Amino acid sequence: MKLRHALLPLFLSASLSMPVVAGVSAQAQNASDYAVDKYEGAMTETLASLVRFETVAREDLPLDRNPEFTGFKKVLQEKAGDLGLEYQDFGHVVVIALGEGPEKVGIVTHGDVQPANPAKWQKSPFVLDAESEPGKLIARGSEDDKGPIATALYAMKAIKDQGVPMKRRVELLVYLAEESDWEPLKQFLKTYPTPAYNITIDANYPVVTAEKGWSEVQVTTAGALPNNFDKPYVKSFSGGYFRSQVPDEARAVLQNVSAELVAAIRARAAQHTATSFEFIGGNGSVEIIARGVATHSSEPEHGVNAIAYLADVLNVYEWPTNGPGSTVRYLNDLVGTGILAEQFGDIAYSDTFMGPMTAAVTMVKETDSGLTSYLNLRRPTGKTAPQLEKEIHAALADWKERTGIALVDTKVTLGNPYRVDDAPHVKPLLQVFRHFTGKENAEPVAIGGSTNAKLLPNAVSFGPSMPGAAYTGHSEHEFITVEQFRLNLKMYTAMMIEVANL
Repeated sequence: MKLRHALLPLFLSASLSMPVVAGVSAQAQNASDYAVDKYEGAMTETLASLVRFETVAREDLPLDRNPEFTGFKKVLQEKAGDLGLEYQDFGHVVVIALGEGPEKVGIVTHGDVQPANPAKWQKSPFVLDAESEPGKLIARGSEDDKGPIATALYAMKAIKDQGVPMKRRVELLVYLAEESDWEPLKQFLKTYPTPAYNITIDANYPVVTAEKGWSEVQVTTAGALPNNFDKPYVKSFSGGYFRSQVPDEARAVLQNVSAELVAAIRARAAQHTATSFEFIGGNGSVEIIARGVATHSSEPEHGVNAIAYLADVLNVYEWPTNGPGSTVRYLNDLVGTGILAEQFGDIAYSDTFMGPMTAAVTMVKETDSGLTSYLNLRRPTGKTAPQLEKEIHAALADWKERTGIALVDTKVTLGNPYRVDDAPHVKPLLQVFRHFTGKENAEPVAIGGSTNAKLLPNAVSFGPSMPGAAYTGHSEHEFITVEQFRLNLKMYTAMMIEVANL
């Protein structure tokens, strides 16, 4: 009791200097309200100016000579200047900053995006579409990550306008190769004075304190059939666009197929009501196009995998083992249409907090050595990398022995899960989220995604996607709702103030 009374004057003093409004300081509440009232329209206009740049990595053109990236950075520089914020260009990283102080808060995001297929969008994916579906802002990057960039800029501007005193400098780090190559960021962080508190805005709410490790199993098949081969075979099989998207389209061409075999395939296809199948051709040659639902491969439960289901409908016949036929048999035997790798030997497992390892075949395409399939795994803690790799190779070896199919090549890449349990800014971030959403029971979560948080000290993620909602980044229907965009502006403004004054 004496200790409690002794601390009372200190508590009262702190309360008077930093008034609290239902979980956040009055300054944070006022600045958040001001940000929305003053800058919501400008924030949307800025998003429109950012998404028009097709900031997709190209192997044939380095970033510093790619006009999409140089144009994007020019807009960021101009916008930072208009808003009275500091701007520094470090090549692959742009830093936009507010305030001074010996300590810093890093707000980490990225300006590059994944490819988009224009044929699958109502309007160009690189034009902000606010009309096709009222209440949604549709464009590549609207959620991942140009929407969060625009939000952070106007949160900083609102704080500056309001003259909110902050103990720490806030730095917005915009990385330009997150979707393709993390090495430039690793090199940048070796020499750059890293903020003590780091928050990525490239994931989910409430607060992400654990991320599964991005992993992959590549299997390559090959083999030719004799000339004038007269039995049914798979001539070609392909699907997917990039390695972190559950694919929404896959194609197979079958040769020497009878009407009865096609009928059996059609009957199996009819059982999969979430996937549509188009059959083209006849007279022994048929092309089948499967169409599912694309989603981020870290959340395969929100998609319908066209590759997996196309392989499944072909599982009515033991196809000869040329490259495509072997791939179809591998997919059916070891991958299947599930998302937990339960058919792949003994590799499936789960962690109490982080959940199960997920698996999604994301691409099948011709490579220099043959037909390669890419199985994207998101691995939690709970099983060591050596154990998992051993189990993967054991499953492949057992399959090869059972089927007699030789694989040209296999490649296993296992990323490490990330978890931080004691970051000091988790509590204020939860308070911000609870306050602005009314979700009083919100607690830290784990995700399947993999962000740059793994490269930074004390890094957690805070938005922009709400818990339970499908993350639309990497899909062919990426959007952020107007309501969520507004809410993010409120929460990011309050987040910067609360963490900067921790």
